[in-house]
Amino acid sequence: MAGSNCTPVTEFSLTGFTEDLVTQLTLFLMFLLVYLLTILGNLGLIALIRASPLLRSPMYYFLGNLAFVDLCSSTVIMPKMLADFLSEKKGIAYAGCVAQVFIYDLFGMTECFLLATMAYDRYMAICHPLVYPLFMSPKRCLQLVTGSYLIGLTNGVGQTIGMSSLSFCRSNVLNLFFCDISPLISLSTSDTTLSNLILRTSASLFGMSSSLVVLISYVAIISAILSIRSAEGKRKAFSTCTSHLTAVSIFYGAALSMYLKPSSGRSTGGDKWAAVLYTVVIPMLNPLIYSLRNKEVKEALRRLV
Repeated sequence: MAGSNCTPVTEFSLTGFTEDLVTQLTLFLMFLLVYLLTILGNLGLIALIRASPLLRSPMYYFLGNLAFVDLCSSTVIMPKMLADFLSEKKGIAYAGCVAQVFIYDLFGMTECFLLATMAYDRYMAICHPLVYPLFMSPKRCLQLVTGSYLIGLTNGVGQTIGMSSLSFCRSNVLNLFFCDISPLISLSTSDTTLSNLILRTSASLFGMSSSLVVLISYVAIISAILSIRSAEGKRKAFSTCTSHLTAVSIFYGAALSMYLKPSSGRSTGGDKWAAVLYTVVIPMLNPLIYSLRNKEVKEALRRLV
């Protein structure tokens, strides 16, 4: 427990990436471009899905929500990060740090379950096409999306409660460019039992369950595709899920590299760049992946243009 003479931290200092001014300016321009592409890509995808009659299937309903989540999760981190590149003092108030933890964990877990929902949608479309309209009705799609947001909200509230139980006295320096619960737990001078319990329970209960849904769905999908006799049939079946499989591979690969390290491996330069991939690059890549690798999206865009 923290001592009675502990002075509560009111602000956290973020180390950023470098102290070199030229490098900071270069990174600012690079990340500004990434953020602009993220905004344009995700807003454009949402508008296209809403405007095009071709994109009225459950898959694109889920994709529109995924684009919204990517837009929100990127916006809660990148504007502050861009401002820090141009600021001599890279800090964030305690209240702002709490807000980042809550919103980031809310939308991060929501994205996990949206990707799992999209994997289940592809499983039903390929493995059970005759009952697909019944099982993936508009009401069921709304329930799945609402459930994803509620689980994300539960995770965000839980991590915020865990952070509220922490005390920070000795140091307020976070070796990262945003507030994440893992380095905050390492920085705390108080008993971290509750915070670690919430973090591990969330990762085990929510993270593992969503990843298992994705894994089991794609095992069944691949098995069904391999049972198709014609090469053309296999190609058509696999083409319907390549975009999602690409997005899932990048997302879970980055998440595993960021969160499944031993505690001694955290807060390093490599971990910081893994966080960049997870929080900055993926929200930009998702709309590009679904636009460039999806014939229906390209056809809908061509018709509107």
